[in-house]
Amino acid sequence: MEYGNDDYLDLLDFLNSTEQSPEGYESEPVFLCDKKRVVHFGGQIIPAFYFTNFILSMMGNGLVLYIIYKYEKLCTVTNIFLLNLVIADLLFACSLPFNAIYHNSEWIFGRFLCKVVGSLFSVGFHSSILFLTLMTFDRYLAVVHAVSAARNRRSLYAVASSVSVWAVSLLSGIKDIVLHDVRDDPQYGLLCENFGYSQKTLNKWKLFSYYQQFLMFFVLPLALVLYCYTRITIRIMYTRMKQKCRAVKLIFVIVLTFFICWTPYNIVIVLQAMEVSVTHRCPSDALDYAQFITRNLAFLYCCISPVFYTFLGKKFQNHFRKMLATYIPCLKVTLLVSQSSRTTSFKTPDT
Repeated sequence: MEYGNDDYLDLLDFLNSTEQSPEGYESEPVFLCDKKRVVHFGGQIIPAFYFTNFILSMMGNGLVLYIIYKYEKLCTVTNIFLLNLVIADLLFACSLPFNAIYHNSEWIFGRFLCKVVGSLFSVGFHSSILFLTLMTFDRYLAVVHAVSAARNRRSLYAVASSVSVWAVSLLSGIKDIVLHDVRDDPQYGLLCENFGYSQKTLNKWKLFSYYQQFLMFFVLPLALVLYCYTRITIRIMYTRMKQKCRAVKLIFVIVLTFFICWTPYNIVIVLQAMEVSVTHRCPSDALDYAQFITRNLAFLYCCISPVFYTFLGKKFQNHFRKMLATYIPCLKVTLLVSQSSRTTSFKTPDT
């Protein structure tokens, strides 16, 4: 889980306290990290960014959901995957207001929400990357293996694949439900962090999370995406399948944008993991500052992806025009003239 000052649980001064640990918590001495300047830096920029990102995310993803509901068939394979991807983005966005308030003051939402919010980021992020990868693989089947895909790409296939993605994502969030808890500190107030285990155990879980995210949810999806789009590009070049280009372009730009946003962050966390593994001490301040910046870039993805859904896809452009014409009658004539003047549009199957 990468939100708030979760990576800096070691810095908290209350761990220096010699008071008796609450029942159920290990009292083993904990190595401390002095990260007050880093946390203060994050506290200055995070709340406003999180609230802005939350609002934009809700508006963008809400628009996509409305267009799917109003103008599309929910039973198509592509729309099932797209619907699940939007839900994943919304789950992630729902954690941001809680964390913004937490950064600005203290954790005021109780123990239950501490655990729930602590897992929302993990589930939302992991399901997003997996659904993006799944959508890319589905495009690969539709283009490269069109004949067999026409027989096998059914709603049942999409539903089963989506359930599998959610199962894997939920498993990835279990550790956050287990580790996150609330404690009261005289200096910082109520804190929602990883508690209840020795520092050695927490460090192992932190390293596991770093490498799991980097290898399973970044390197492997990236390799699969590169393979699929390489094969798709070769197929299009040799067969001149122009009717597929718009759908491929749409998914490709979405996936490319995702990895542009998330690559710097993943590089930073793997550098942090390597530093902690070698030195058994805290990551350097430089890496901590880099993590704040690259993590914020990664969070922007939830705002960017709906824009691509709406304005890069031909069908979504047309649906958006219809929606504007419905709710803003004065634009109806202009939009209809603009749409009729386009003579190069074409319809793509199941996209």
